Amino acid sequence: MFCGWFWFYLAVTWFGRECSPCTYQTLIKIFYSPFTFDKFIQLIYKSLNHVSDYQIFKNIEKHISLNDSEKQYLKSSFSLREVSKKETILEQGNPCKNLYFVEHGSFRAYNVDQNGRESTIMFAVKDWWISDMDCFVNRKPALLSIEALEPSGVFEWNSDWLEQLYEKIPKFERFFRILFQKAYIREQKRALHSISLTTEERYRQFVENYPAIVEKVTQKQIASYLGVTPEFLSAVKKK
Repeated sequence: MFCGWFWFYLAVTWFGRECSPCTYQTLIKIFYSPFTFDKFIQLIYKSLNHVSDYQIFKNIEKHISLNDSEKQYLKSSFSLREVSKKETILEQGNPCKNLYFVEHGSFRAYNVDQNGRESTIMFAVKDWWISDMDCFVNRKPALLSIEALEPSGVFEWNSDWLEQLYEKIPKFERFFRILFQKAYIREQKRALHSISLTTEERYRQFVENYPAIVEKVTQKQIASYLGVTPEFLSAVKKK
């Protein structure tokens, strides 16, 4: 039992808070069999490979393929940040240095004007990216705040590290070009719909296109996103 506790302590110290749930499941097996140094090394290798189970790798490989060395470089470069419900990962007015990938949970980005009026600009759920893109790219103070709608996990991609990534793995320029193109198209459609569709049509379209978001947000937040009052949206839903 002493041996088990020793290797368990050593493994947890090695991995720290970056362990995934599957890693901890592997660690606990230490108590059920004799454990040697060779097994400990195998555990390290196996548990590091669990990082590739994260949703972010599946998202990346929708558009580009990564070899083993490229995956290993990414694994060593970032860690999962756990966020509490209503915790803010970006404050309006602060420097915007990170691009965020939602590994699990959900977020909303919003702006507060001089009169204290809050407008929801976007939502992000599992497998989505979110940031104040204008301020991230142009290194300006954030115009948006981003808060968690529930306990969530994100990967943070710092702007300086991203430039290094482009040099280390040039194919990521293609990945983010595709990502930004899709985001631009989505926002262009949203702008066109705001002037060509009724509120009821826009609401129905929102529900149809983003059912995962509808389950997680309040009517007030949806109304803010659509640019109407909660009372008006309530009346629209009753039709």
